Amino acid sequence: MPLLFSYGTLQDEKVQLSTFGRRLHGQRDELPGFVPSLVKIENAQLAAKIGMTHHANVTFNGRKDSRVSGTVFEITDAELAAADQYELPAAYKRIAVLLASGKESWVYVSARP
Repeated sequence: MPLLFSYGTLQDEKVQLSTFGRRLHGQRDELPGFVPSLVKIENAQLAAKIGMTHHANVTFNGRKDSRVSGTVFEITDAELAAADQYELPAAYKRIAVLLASGKESWVYVSARP
């Protein structure tokens, strides 16, 4: 089963229930070599709907002392596809990463340059 690392809204129980139909149980972990960042929400209707002007994001900097805290979840392939659809409006892409725990996981980052 795939692993998914979340540093943002996929850790929220309401988002999990609406996206996956269940509450996920995960473990705290960290994403080394990345720092927290923000991505401007370009779609004004989406920004108004969710009441935010920016999405949380992470940016790779490659530094060993940089880490982003979050939660790693074990999910099904169908749930990973549902997460892809959830992240689509934010213009995120899914990439493979190695977490501080040594686990290989998926994480979403902005697809914008």
